[in-house]
Amino acid sequence: MADLAAGSRSTHVRFGILALISVATMLNYLDRAVMGVAAPEMTRELAISPAVMGLIFSAFSWTYAASQIPGGILLDKLGTRITYGLSLALWSLFTLLHGAVSSVTALVALRLGLGVAEAPCYPCNSRVLSMWFPQQERARANGVYAVGQYAGLAFFSPLLFWIVASFGWRALFVVAGVLGIVFAAIWYAAYRDPQHSRRVNQVELDHIAAGGGLAHTGPPVAFSWGLLGKLMAKRQILGASIGQFCGNSTLVFFLTWFPTYLATERGMDWIKSGTFAILPYIAASVGVLLGGTISDLLIKWTGSPSKGRKIPIVFGLLLASTIILANYVESDTAVIAIMSIAFFGQGMVNLGWTLISDVAPKVLIGVTGGLFNLCANLAGIITPIVIGLILAQTGSFYGALAFIGVLALIGAAAYVFIVGDVKRVEIDL
Repeated sequence: MADLAAGSRSTHVRFGILALISVATMLNYLDRAVMGVAAPEMTRELAISPAVMGLIFSAFSWTYAASQIPGGILLDKLGTRITYGLSLALWSLFTLLHGAVSSVTALVALRLGLGVAEAPCYPCNSRVLSMWFPQQERARANGVYAVGQYAGLAFFSPLLFWIVASFGWRALFVVAGVLGIVFAAIWYAAYRDPQHSRRVNQVELDHIAAGGGLAHTGPPVAFSWGLLGKLMAKRQILGASIGQFCGNSTLVFFLTWFPTYLATERGMDWIKSGTFAILPYIAASVGVLLGGTISDLLIKWTGSPSKGRKIPIVFGLLLASTIILANYVESDTAVIAIMSIAFFGQGMVNLGWTLISDVAPKVLIGVTGGLFNLCANLAGIITPIVIGLILAQTGSFYGALAFIGVLALIGAAAYVFIVGDVKRVEIDL
């Protein structure tokens, strides 16, 4: 009778799985962001101009975007455990090797390799959420794992700037790379899909399934390029992809040019830059968590996934557009306040990944996530280059912040006028 009573209570394995992808996502963004922290010292040592540095920042996203579809196909074929484990190990190795570069050519080559290796991360995260969490819990789960990409950088920023000041920029890449390689082994040992987990009980599986979770159990769908056209023909996927591209431009700015903006445009020293850099990342962390919580509550109160998912995203994009106001204030405190508000809004936009997990066909979650991330991360190609060219031509970030603000407004319009009803789409296979 005791065993029967214990069996009637749900396990909570999905929360342990959420912790795993939270750490993986934090390491993913740490490995991207260390480049921005290292950039001021790196550019001096390697004699890199602003325009060339923009291209180097962008190089990661060339292969990251191009590898999204192959990464999604690989995910649908190999599954989450193997795909994510390989991705973690490879991107961490490429990060570590950054610490040994002595030329722009080698640096670009490693950025290209890093982009390929990191490509499966977010499609894997989307697949994990779709399998392990019912719809009414996904937005908050998305907020918890996504907060790692912001909170980790927020609390690591002073340490990262201190490492540069004390040991040089090369040490950043070595430390980040070693951490990721260790965690890749932990991931492979700990992760299982719901149907293969020995720790989850039937009560929890039934709870997940009742909310639309668990994996598609049939044979994988054979990939064809025609599937991409069918997916993009669905307004939910097209509109969300446009909106996420626009919102990602704000994120890309903070991951690449923000430390340089503080050091050159605002004249802050390393310690002051590291201290001030914490605040926008903390604000973004709050935005991620608050956006997810509000989204799930709106669905509960209104019964409408469309209102629950779209309202926080649109509000976040409108807040992100306020970044342009930093051009019109003088004090460092006011600048950081504006940047924090804008990044808070961008944190809410991360909810787009929850929306995609809601609308993606169950048999094509990996490919849909890859396609969505491809569109979103075109911002990683375009934005650093545009900002670098603006700096090279004008010597100022004025036009760069205006560019970011206008894109955020376009993204809000895409979610309002294109996305339509948030519901799982069906396509003819």
